[in-house]
Amino acid sequence: MTRVQAAAATRPTTRQTAGRRPHLPALDGLRGVAILGVLLFHTGHLPGGFLGVDLFFALSGYLITGLLLREIEATGAVSLAAFWGRRVRRLLPALATMLTVVTVLVWAVGPPDLVRTTLADGPWVQANLVNWHLLAESAAYWDRFGPDRLFEHLWSIAVEEQFYLVWPVLVLVIARGGRRAGRRVAVTAAVASAVSLVLMVALAGAPDPTRVYTGTDTRAFSLLLGAVVATRPAPAASARTAGRWAGVASVSLAAGIGAVWSLADGVNSPWLFTGGLFAHSLAAALLIGLCVREPRTPVATLLARRSLRWLGLISYSLYLWHWPVFVLLSPQRGWIRTVAACALSIGLAALSKYLIEDPIRFRATWARGRSGVLAFAAVMVGLALLWSALPAPAPPTVDIGRLG
Repeated sequence: MTRVQAAAATRPTTRQTAGRRPHLPALDGLRGVAILGVLLFHTGHLPGGFLGVDLFFALSGYLITGLLLREIEATGAVSLAAFWGRRVRRLLPALATMLTVVTVLVWAVGPPDLVRTTLADGPWVQANLVNWHLLAESAAYWDRFGPDRLFEHLWSIAVEEQFYLVWPVLVLVIARGGRRAGRRVAVTAAVASAVSLVLMVALAGAPDPTRVYTGTDTRAFSLLLGAVVATRPAPAASARTAGRWAGVASVSLAAGIGAVWSLADGVNSPWLFTGGLFAHSLAAALLIGLCVREPRTPVATLLARRSLRWLGLISYSLYLWHWPVFVLLSPQRGWIRTVAACALSIGLAALSKYLIEDPIRFRATWARGRSGVLAFAAVMVGLALLWSALPAPAPPTVDIGRLG
């Protein structure tokens, strides 16, 4: 084999390299900030920390849309099978592990009510529809006096998974026809964001805003605004408007986001659901775009610090594990329990990333191609058997005779 042949044999194909982008440390830091906000919210120490989910949404919309557009520019199309395969390898191993461990543990030692809700919610998590299942069950997101459900935090994972199924298909259809694919995708995402906002405002009159907060249709704008910023027209517009003021703009956006996180209080902040969440998501998307375009601004430099970046790198597993740990340890009862619950969650997340996520995502050849499809099918069948094989405790009975 000649040197030219050897180089060609080891060189990645166009489709393999199309989705790659330079690594941006500040985006890892943003993930770290987002998960930190969620942890502080769920431990009762930051009222608006739940908005970290919106930051995750904007990041997902930005990254996924950028990846799709780069592949279209390089190859003229999107390999949906390859895209969904990467998503499965990225998300399913850690999720399936957490679902199995938590379900078996709670079934063995948990109280009957918690076992029943866990076994009932599990199949809907597997189907990526748990947000709609919880809405059908009238499980209020901010009800601190209602029964805990170990998988209720996965409503946001379901919204993202639904986005991953639908958006790539739309992008592929929109981008067909040659040039200006980015402009058409930007317009589509912007219009869809506006429609999503209108739906939220129209449905926001209920006393409990859980429907508009966890519904896919009313939360789509958080993902789509990130998608708008990922298109080619967005950087050009930001270059004209920000320019040398990028540092001031990024500080202002970060300060505004921090202020909202400090002031927002869920059900007691109705302004969130009449435009506040949209404004927050827009600020998050713009901040993401500035961090990418101007990585030397003070905000981007701060976000690129090693501690925040590491927290961001384990943020997916940390999000999966933290809520079951919090439900079982009740960290709201004091700082000692808070520290213990957070430390345990971080430890489990690190184990998940380094022992499960990264090996399967980057090194397991069996997780690709036909063997990958078989592995996916085996995991899905195994989870389905888990929900059906574990018997649920009998529901409590009421002696009607004693009521009189």
